[in-house]
Amino acid sequence: MQTNCEDCMNYYYDDEYECYACAMDLDEDEMYRFVYGKNDACPYYRCGDDYTIVRKQN
Repeated sequence: MQTNCEDCMNYYYDDEYECYACAMDLDEDEMYRFVYGKNDACPYYRCGDDYTIVRKQN
């Protein structure tokens, strides 16, 4: 399963750190894959179109 963090419902902009982050509680291996962009099969991936993501932010 090919995933893209930018399309995921768990990917959000953190105002405090001024960067994008994953909302899931990642373990050390998952965090490594997230930081280095090797998340080809993320188990937490939830597809969200633009309308779904906007509704989540409100």
